Amino acid sequence: MKPITPVILCGGSGTRLWPRSRADLPKPFLPLVSEASLFEATLERCADPGLFAAPVVVAGGRHVAAVEAQVPFGGTARLIVEPSARNTAAAIALAALRLDPDAVMLVCPSDHHIADTPAFQAAAVAAATLAAQDWLVSFGIEATAPETGFGYLLRGEPIGDAGFRVSKFVEKPDAERAREFLASGHYAWNGGIFAFRAGAFLAELGMHRPAMLAAAQEAVARGHEDGARFHPDAASFGKIASESVDYAVMENTARAAMVPATMGWSDIGNWQALHAARAQDAAGNSACGPAELVECRNVLVESDGPRVSVIGLEGVIVVVDKGEVLVTSAAGAQLVGKLSGAVNQ
Repeated sequence: MKPITPVILCGGSGTRLWPRSRADLPKPFLPLVSEASLFEATLERCADPGLFAAPVVVAGGRHVAAVEAQVPFGGTARLIVEPSARNTAAAIALAALRLDPDAVMLVCPSDHHIADTPAFQAAAVAAATLAAQDWLVSFGIEATAPETGFGYLLRGEPIGDAGFRVSKFVEKPDAERAREFLASGHYAWNGGIFAFRAGAFLAELGMHRPAMLAAAQEAVARGHEDGARFHPDAASFGKIASESVDYAVMENTARAAMVPATMGWSDIGNWQALHAARAQDAAGNSACGPAELVECRNVLVESDGPRVSVIGLEGVIVVVDKGEVLVTSAAGAQLVGKLSGAVNQ
């Protein structure tokens, strides 16, 4: 099998983990779970030269400095600088247009945590096997709880030994439907990790979103290189409507497939998810920075300096960063991105 080309998508507004994550330095570039940033950990998972080619990173201009501070560009590693944010379908199209049509792309968000790298790599190989046969492949993350914040994949018939057809893409369900999905055993979370042959992805994009493909082709044709950076033409790229790859392609193609992935995955989508991904004491508490917790359960404290003392609380999150203080219940963590401080960064 040819080496798989990792396509790492960087971006985000930095609102859901505010105040630690900010628009200028959103969560991909922060060391939230280990000493490495989430972005660095993503690159490390795809660093085995026996499996992977050099990465292609797609990032907005606002984040170029952060990307280049954490990845050694030069050689065959490449950076595509998006002129504006147009969601994942357009970002993937840019990468596909810069690759050989027969290259197998492994599209990875840069801000996820995956605890089991060997399991991730095994799933990547299975996905690449299907992608080489022109299946458009999603990682079906093992559903371990009735989550209402994720999309779901309904597993269809097997495709050899590598994976399954996707019978249906399901948007974020309510709690009752999520419990039914979990109990059935036939549904997986849609984790936003994909594998495509570059030419097959572009063909499907042209079938379902021809205007998007035409604008992306024009942006690449009129773009220019600057060392390891490639700058698509801003005016051409600006014609593209913002749309996720799920809506633009995956929910429309007749070639949707999935590979099961049990790999300790988290999208670190809010402070509660970060708490779950971190090491905890016997009472479920986790602290990063100076803190003292007395008679507490399931409390997360994150401080960049001031000492935080918490007594007798349960299910609370306290964050102190650059002069901002956030206190929320675990349930309220879903709403952090709506705070004026997060929105008006």
